[in-house]
Amino acid sequence: MLEKPATNRHIPAVFALWVQSRTSTTWRNSIARRPLAAPPSKKGPRINDDIASPKVLLITETGEKRGVVSIDEALSMARSVGLDLVEVAPSPDMPVCKILDYGKMRFEAQKKKAANKKRQKTQEVKEIKMRPNIDTHDYLVKTKAMTKFFDRGDKVKVTIRFRGREMAHMDRGRDLLERVKIDFEETTKVEFHPKTEGRLMTMVLAPK
Repeated sequence: MLEKPATNRHIPAVFALWVQSRTSTTWRNSIARRPLAAPPSKKGPRINDDIASPKVLLITETGEKRGVVSIDEALSMARSVGLDLVEVAPSPDMPVCKILDYGKMRFEAQKKKAANKKRQKTQEVKEIKMRPNIDTHDYLVKTKAMTKFFDRGDKVKVTIRFRGREMAHMDRGRDLLERVKIDFEETTKVEFHPKTEGRLMTMVLAPK
């Protein structure tokens, strides 16, 4: 009778040790290959002692180009007039620096940014409703409100509503819209000319 080959009972333990060794090595390698995190960067240009270059191309507070000077001399000149040395054109070899009031420069930049944001405001369409037989006082009130909308950069949709027998006099609505167009022709343009939809007649004006 044939004997069964002997089984090495230590093989599973050896295999487990081998797997653990390989896993540990792979983990160490992945840690070793992980790149270092970049240091946080400061927003805005470098100023005064943050400028690391030993020499700079200097522009004075009056706009005079002084050429290449040492960083110590540039800082001394800025401090002597109570201003900052600001890196306006970074370069690893020779940055361009200017003597100026950094606080004022930041204020002007923020002011300009706010103005640009205001100009980019989403244009809205405001509606002004009138009757074809509107009296002078009500007309002045409506046009005053329109002026405020145009000053804010908004468009205005003028709507004339007809009731009952007024439908027989649609020409009055067209005359009223023509009056509005003439009153605002210096500051606005007609975006949508008068059109009639059922009992309504509309026109859209936009600021120039």
